[in-house]
Amino acid sequence: MGDLTKPLPHVVTGLIEKRREIAGQIEDLQRKLKVAVCNLDHVEASIRLFKPDIDLSEHGPRPVPPPHSAFKGEVTRILLDALRTAKGPMNTRDLTELLMRERGLPWDDLVMRRVMTQRVGACLNHWKRVKKILKSSPGPGDMLNWEIVAA
Repeated sequence: MGDLTKPLPHVVTGLIEKRREIAGQIEDLQRKLKVAVCNLDHVEASIRLFKPDIDLSEHGPRPVPPPHSAFKGEVTRILLDALRTAKGPMNTRDLTELLMRERGLPWDDLVMRRVMTQRVGACLNHWKRVKKILKSSPGPGDMLNWEIVAA
């Protein structure tokens, strides 16, 4: 057993905090799992009210979409709402950051950020080329500034 009177190194206290955070996430997931299992039991009991002899094993689980997939139109709605309320043009990076924050995606995940930046760019280009409601201009670095075309 170590000396408890000595202060812990900064790295150790940081790791202890991270451990507490992850343990809390696990507890939350366990709670959500219990609720989901209970809900599943209720649905299965309801099914058996109408068809008592049904074999539910042939009706497997529905695949869960990946965490970064969006509902239809969600990305467009977030981006166009941001551009409508912006005081001026917004660059692709800022729009990507806003989108990721709105959808609860981690900004520090570089792979996810790159994917989201590409999706934001593709979405904005679509609304520029096909729908003709956006215009772009050169922005910082290789980024573009985006704004809604005045109607």
